[in-house]
Amino acid sequence: MIPAVMVLVKLFLTHSLGKTVFLLSLLTVGCGLAETICTSRRCLAQMLINKNFSSQPQYENCSQTVYVPYIEYQTLSVDTKNLRLYSLLQAMLVWSDPELSWNTSVYKYNAVVLPVQTVWIPELQVTNGIQTTMTDASRDLLVYSNGTLVHFVNINAEVDCAVNLFNYPFAADECPVAIQTWSYDECGTDLVFGKVWKNDGSHGDWQTTHVSLEKKRDDRHYIMVGLSIKYTGPFITLLLPTILIVLADVVSFALPVGEGERNGFKVTLVLSFTMFLGILNDVLPGDSECSPIIRTHFCVCLVLMVLSMLVSMVLTQVAKDGTIVSRCWPQRAAPKTRREEQDEENQADISVVKLGGSEDSQMLRKVVKFLDAIKAKELESERCKAIANRLDTIFFWFYFILGTVYFCAMTYVMVRYECKIDHFDFWN
Repeated sequence: MIPAVMVLVKLFLTHSLGKTVFLLSLLTVGCGLAETICTSRRCLAQMLINKNFSSQPQYENCSQTVYVPYIEYQTLSVDTKNLRLYSLLQAMLVWSDPELSWNTSVYKYNAVVLPVQTVWIPELQVTNGIQTTMTDASRDLLVYSNGTLVHFVNINAEVDCAVNLFNYPFAADECPVAIQTWSYDECGTDLVFGKVWKNDGSHGDWQTTHVSLEKKRDDRHYIMVGLSIKYTGPFITLLLPTILIVLADVVSFALPVGEGERNGFKVTLVLSFTMFLGILNDVLPGDSECSPIIRTHFCVCLVLMVLSMLVSMVLTQVAKDGTIVSRCWPQRAAPKTRREEQDEENQADISVVKLGGSEDSQMLRKVVKFLDAIKAKELESERCKAIANRLDTIFFWFYFILGTVYFCAMTYVMVRYECKIDHFDFWN
C-alpha cells in the first residue's frame, strides 16, 4: 500500500486532479476484489453449499438417472416362524447435477467434499419390504467439477419372503429383494445397475448360496437371493430323536407279550414323544403355501406308536384269555335241555352212591380231577400264548416293514420333492 500511496502523491503533484481521482478509484476497486475472491477448496465447497439445491435435478424429460455401480448384499437372518428375510445392502450411488459444477480455471480442483444434507440424495426402497431403512454410510459425499455426485448408502430391509419350508430341514429356496425408487408419470428416478455380490453368506441355520441381479421389466429390478438351511442342527434336534424313539418302540417287541412290562414301556414312549412335540412347538417353522412336511412326519410317527401300544394291550388280553370278545361282550350261558338235566341228576345219584366207597379212592379221584383241571388250564394258557405270539410276530413284521417303507418314502420326499411358490405376487 505504501508504494501505491507514493505513486498517487507523485501523480497528484504532476497531473491534473481528475486523473488523480480516476486512478484512485481504480486502485480502491482492485484492492477490494483482491480481498474478496477466494479460490481454496473449502471456499469452493462453501460456494456450492450456498446454492442450497435440495430438490431433484430437473430436466426437460422430468427424470433423473441414478447409476448403481455395485451392491454388496448380506443376509442378516431368516425368521422361519414369521417368514421374514432380514437383509443389509451397501450400495454406491452416482448421479449428475450440472448446477453443482464449477469452472476449473477459477477453482483448480477436480473434486470437493460436501455435507450430505446440503444436496439432494436419491432414495432407494425395497418393493416387497415390510420395513426399509436407508441410512448414509458417511456424513459427506463427493462432488466432481462436471457436476457428478458419488455417495454410499446402507439399506436395512425386512423382506416378506414366503420361504419354501416343505423340505425342512433340507429346505432350499430363492427370495427376491426388489429395489426401486420413486417414479410417477415420467417423472422421478430411473435406476441403472452394475453388479452385485454377497458378503458373509452364513448366518445362523441359514446360508446364502448365491445372489444375482435380474429384472422382469425395465423398471422392475430385483436381487435373487439363494438360501439353503444347514440341516445338521435341525436333523439332530428334530429328526434324530423321532427315529430313535420309533426304533425303541420296534425293539420293545422283544419283551414278553403276556406281561405288563411291554405295555408300560410303550406307554412311556408315547408320553415322551408327546412331551417332545410340545417342547418343539416353538422350534418348528411356521406355515406357508408349502407347509413343512415334518409336521406330517411327527403326526404319522405318533399314530404308529399309539397303534403299536394299543395292539400290545390287545395281545396281552389274548395271551391271557385267548380272545377279547369275553371282555367286550360277555357271553350268556345257553339254556339247558331236558336231557342234559336228566344226565346231571343221574351223575348226582352216581356220586351219592360212590360216597359209600373207601375214603382213599374218593380222595384220589379228587386229586386226579384237580390235577386234570390244572393241566387243562395250563394247556389253555399255552394255547392262548401261542396265538398271541403268532399274532405278535405277524404284527411285528407288518410294523417293521411299514415303518421302514414310511421312513424311506419320507426321506425321499424331504430331500427330492419340490414345492412351487410364486415369490413375485407382490407385483401381481
